[in-house]
Amino acid sequence: MPIYEYIADTDGCAHCATGFDALQKLADAPLTQCPRCGGQVHRKLSAPSVAIGGAHLTTEKHAGKHGFTQYRRAGGGVYEKTAGKGPKYISGD
Repeated sequence: MPIYEYIADTDGCAHCATGFDALQKLADAPLTQCPRCGGQVHRKLSAPSVAIGGAHLTTEKHAGKHGFTQYRRAGGGVYEKTAGKGPKYISGD
């Protein structure tokens, strides 16, 4: 569900005068009144937040920086550490 930004048409309460966010379904009608004071509001045009891909989130540098340990399969049921703390190798033996 998208988050829409709204702002008061005229003087409003502290909530709508500076603008507020509302989580709404795409099929929902736009708000016309402030949920706190009942003043007239309109939807504000804003830039979307877009995340493309996620390959950068699985890099060794990223995992180690955030305190995770990452292993890669070395073959034969053995995994070797590529980032973080922990044993150098893990095996099923």
